[in-house]
Amino acid sequence: MGILSRASYVIRSKLNAVLNRAEDPTETLDYSYEQLRDELQDVKQGIADLTTQKKRLEIQKRRLEENVEKHNEQARQAVEQDREDLARQALEKKKQKMSQIEDLEGQIQDLQSQQDQLVEQKDELQKQIEQFRTKKETMKARHEAAKASARVNEAMTGAGDEMQDINQAIERAEERTEDMEARSQAMDELREDGVLESQISDESSLERELEEVRQKGSVDAELDTLKAEMGKAEDGDSGSSDADVSEAELEQELADESTQVDVDESEVESELDELKEDEQ
Repeated sequence: MGILSRASYVIRSKLNAVLNRAEDPTETLDYSYEQLRDELQDVKQGIADLTTQKKRLEIQKRRLEENVEKHNEQARQAVEQDREDLARQALEKKKQKMSQIEDLEGQIQDLQSQQDQLVEQKDELQKQIEQFRTKKETMKARHEAAKASARVNEAMTGAGDEMQDINQAIERAEERTEDMEARSQAMDELREDGVLESQISDESSLERELEEVRQKGSVDAELDTLKAEMGKAEDGDSGSSDADVSEAELEQELADESTQVDVDESEVESELDELKEDEQ
């Protein structure tokens, strides 16, 4: 097989595969049915043409038969008038007409045979068409039922193209949802551990811790200074009754103030200054 022959074979095979995939069985059946109906119409037309031709020959035969009778009458009249020559001519014409009638009868018989044969073919073809029509409708119904069943099975099993797209969309949505849930949980965990800080605050956790330590050290230093100025050394116990009362009141006041969220450092410093002036 040459290159061109192989290429032609490949092209025909590819084209045949494409046509097979594109072919709709219901349309093919309808087309075949219409083709058979066209053939039946051609057969009927052929029968009509043969019948017309036969009728024409039959008309010619009747006319020739009428001429035969006419020539018979002419021959009798010629014999009655003792005109043998005229009688002979009439009989010769009669013979010619009889010969033509025989030829026409043979042609008419042939046409009749052809007509009978075409009628039989027409009846057989018409019967086949009716059978094919019934089978065609049955096949179309089976094909439509099979298509519907296949669509239902594809929808139920997710094997169809549309269901595959839908399943893929659902899977993508589930993956994105799980990613967002995991990200949200991770952010909550990191925020609780203090790894991530709020974007509203400009200070980091380390800076806040250092600031708290610094403020605590400042308060402790001021407290020690206050104790030293008031003569409240760690080993001194004089004036315990008044000191105990003032200490209890001070603890109560501090406990009350500890419930407040915001503390104004300027107010604390002003109060300490007043205490220092009272001592002096």
